[in-house]
Amino acid sequence: MQEPMGPVQQQRVTGAGRPLIRLTWTDPVTGADGFLVVHLLVSGLATGGTRMRAGCTMAEVEDLARGMAAKTAVFDLPVGGAKGGIDFDPKDPRAIGVLTRFCEAMRPWLDAHWVTAEDLGVPQHLIDEVFARIGLQQSYHAAIRRSLDPEATLRRVHAGLNAPADGGLLGDVIGGYGVAQACLATANTWAWEVAATTVAIQGVGTMGGAAAWYLHEAGMRVVAVADAAGTLYDPAGLDVPALLELRDAFGEIDRSRVPSGVTQLPREAVLSAPVDILVPAAISYAITADNCAAVSARVVVEAANTATTAEAEALLRARDVPVVPDFVANAGAAAWAWWLLLGQVGADPEDSFLRLRTEMRTKVALLLERWVIDGVPPRHTGWELAEARRAALAGGGPEQPVVIP
Repeated sequence: MQEPMGPVQQQRVTGAGRPLIRLTWTDPVTGADGFLVVHLLVSGLATGGTRMRAGCTMAEVEDLARGMAAKTAVFDLPVGGAKGGIDFDPKDPRAIGVLTRFCEAMRPWLDAHWVTAEDLGVPQHLIDEVFARIGLQQSYHAAIRRSLDPEATLRRVHAGLNAPADGGLLGDVIGGYGVAQACLATANTWAWEVAATTVAIQGVGTMGGAAAWYLHEAGMRVVAVADAAGTLYDPAGLDVPALLELRDAFGEIDRSRVPSGVTQLPREAVLSAPVDILVPAAISYAITADNCAAVSARVVVEAANTATTAEAEALLRARDVPVVPDFVANAGAAAWAWWLLLGQVGADPEDSFLRLRTEMRTKVALLLERWVIDGVPPRHTGWELAEARRAALAGGGPEQPVVIP
């Protein structure tokens, strides 16, 4: 393995840098705090979801916005990175009111610069409902309004988001499909037989559930899944489609209907499951310096944003356990949304799956090949790809406006 990077090099390849904008909002009704961080604008636009969870902080949202800027660069999207976050329990019946007031307060950014979407605690249908309520129609509004034909673009977006696909609606499953492709590319790097490769997935919401579904369909053995109530484990492989049918609106599986042959374990047991690939797909900072010693997987593929702390990743690296970073592994939903906006894909799921499969497998293969050959952590390679793309844009003369058909 190569020597650890020095402080200057570490800063260069980890995307360190101050964001362009930090905004803090306080809800006049509940007192909840909300945050918007715009890390970078490209042609006046930035993209990134809006999350809601009790305990959300400005520092967390800043990390997420930095990661979004990396996603857009790695996937060569003509947009910068941003993120929204609200410190409030999404299960609270007042949550939709809080989200609505947050979006109203952020309307100048949502109208002209910030393209947002679903994230932890905020499903796409809910944020679209809020946008319609405040007169902005759909959460991609800032991009749609710039298109040559906004009405046609809005129709294309609605058609793509709501296209039936294997596993659910295309807009709901595309991100998890991308994570599944990252896992399959991981298995291919080490020539693991797909049917013999085991996976544990923390979180079975939109992202984790779709990843589990597509890995199961591909023949990979999903042996453990976890939600807020605990971990479900079967070394022979779980019946993923059947378990997903038991989920409620918050991505939690009804334990009263779980098959008797499935072992029910504590929530944190998913991290120590004896598997080839661990997919943290629930919350940020799930793998920390305090719990990473329990990780027995050979590779971590991040489906949740900033799922692994820097300290934990360094400790995993010392054990020769690579981490495929979130801004590559879970970038499928963001990349696809922009391909859809730009008219590069439409409502045919197979076109979207083919493009994402091709791009995700290529990128993950590059990251892991550098790890295998030169010992370069995948996150470092990913940041280098992002910075090279941004440098190319900066050296190409005046920034050209995004043209959305």
